[in-house]
Amino acid sequence: MRTALLQSSGRPGSVAGNLKVLDEAAGRAAAAGAGLLVTSELFLTGYAIGDDITALAEPADGDAADAIARTATRHGLAIAYSYPERADGTVHNSLQLVSADGVRLANYRKTHLFGSFEHEHFTPGDQPVVQAELNGLTVGLLICYDVEFPENARAHALAGTDLLLVPTALMHPFQFVAESVVPVRAFENQMYIAYVNRVGQEGELEFAGLSTLAGPDGVARTRAGRGEELVLADVDPVLLAASRENNPYLRDRRPGLYGPRG
Repeated sequence: MRTALLQSSGRPGSVAGNLKVLDEAAGRAAAAGAGLLVTSELFLTGYAIGDDITALAEPADGDAADAIARTATRHGLAIAYSYPERADGTVHNSLQLVSADGVRLANYRKTHLFGSFEHEHFTPGDQPVVQAELNGLTVGLLICYDVEFPENARAHALAGTDLLLVPTALMHPFQFVAESVVPVRAFENQMYIAYVNRVGQEGELEFAGLSTLAGPDGVARTRAGRGEELVLADVDPVLLAASRENNPYLRDRRPGLYGPRG
């Protein structure tokens, strides 16, 4: 499945503006043969926008979700987009996957919040593994800081995730996460990881770009630079199956040794 990574900060503070950016990117991705388009973290609203995060939060089945479903249907590709989700009186940092026919397949709420801004504005999710079937692949969802915890990626590997989607708002000076940590996570867990970042200056933050699709061999199939960019690469289930057959990490685990000791 050809996968498109939309490395963009969109139009911070403007949901309507970001929906237009997403629609244009979806058209380009579909024309290039992509079956899936993935955005950066909180693409729908912007990341460093203070209390506007709460004001712009929407439910998983809100107006923006309907608009994105129409975009997916119009261009004939699935879309994974990150947004502030309003639910049960709280706001979550969420990621929703919509199929090419506009069906909401999965919704994930970020479980590991980063920094004072996120802790102030969001309630963490409590479901570590959220998956959906898409074009013959098991697709898993995480957000940004989540993937820096090896337990999260391993939980997905044990649950059978083939492609892990990770929208992010990775900032300087942490670019080593995109450059090194993400390819290692893909290798040690025998999966593809689509890691999609924001770019440029937003408030006091400077985002690092460097979005990548890393394969189960630890090799980046594509890597963006430091600016606005749409990059594409293929997720190959045949290569994935062969890599899993040849790499014994998951088979050689000894879980009984890893638990707490008295």
